[in-house]
Amino acid sequence: MEYVIETNNISKKFPNKLAVDKVSIHVQKGDIYGLIGRNGAGKTTLMKMILGTLFPSEGEITLFGEKNLNEQRKRIGSLIESPGLYRGCTAYENMKRFSLLYGGTDEEIKELLEYVGLADTGKMKVGHFSLGMKQRLGLALSLLGNPEVLVLDEPVNGLDPSGIKEFRDIILKLNQEKGVTFIISSHLLDELGKIATHYGILSDGLLVDEISSHDLQERCKTCLIIEADNLEKAQEVLTKEKLLGNYVINQDKLLMYDHFDKPYLVNEVLVKAGIKVNSISFSNNGFEDYFIERLGK
Repeated sequence: MEYVIETNNISKKFPNKLAVDKVSIHVQKGDIYGLIGRNGAGKTTLMKMILGTLFPSEGEITLFGEKNLNEQRKRIGSLIESPGLYRGCTAYENMKRFSLLYGGTDEEIKELLEYVGLADTGKMKVGHFSLGMKQRLGLALSLLGNPEVLVLDEPVNGLDPSGIKEFRDIILKLNQEKGVTFIISSHLLDELGKIATHYGILSDGLLVDEISSHDLQERCKTCLIIEADNLEKAQEVLTKEKLLGNYVINQDKLLMYDHFDKPYLVNEVLVKAGIKVNSISFSNNGFEDYFIERLGK
């Protein structure tokens, strides 16, 4: 399978921290790929390495199936942290200044401002824009040059519900009408869940899971919760008996996302192995519950 963005065991070491630790992500054309993780998990660092503003300590990046990264990065737009805008200029003037780098035309600028809902701002200076308007202008700037991929870091952070919906609708429109591929980081799991097609979950610099939205929905339906006296041994026994697929050990519980339709067999195997099973129960996990379990308490 060919990916527009692929990282292979990529790491980034700073003097006092290993920010990204051998991370391998896979983004296909047309994906809306959600990067999820707490503050400091390595999301922004990973994005900056993909964009070339940070260099990996080790590992490889492949863009559009090519190793010539500088050339391929011309096909990627980005909005990392807050957009660098000229507060004393209008939306059009900001676009005009940045378009000089891309050879953009007035027609393209007007089309993009229309696309993000800023065509009617006229002579209003950006310094008087709301946060949502500034983020939409930042998105319009990232679209100069007609990129095939957009990398957005916390694009709806701080926006009110109305602003979040406006931004989300623009992303979906770009993805569905123009075929733009997205990598988006966000703390708002519920909002990301409304648009993402795939997820990469980062915890302390490690990629702890990479999953499609379809598989996520399946896993969130039901899981089997096992409470036993020796969960490490239980893990070994169930793996040996081919009863353990996707699972999480969380404190004193083993959460099984596969083979949860055979609790009687799971119990029988564990008891025969001398493991004291305190309880086996079902749980219908929600979207956020799944991510919290993967990220750890």
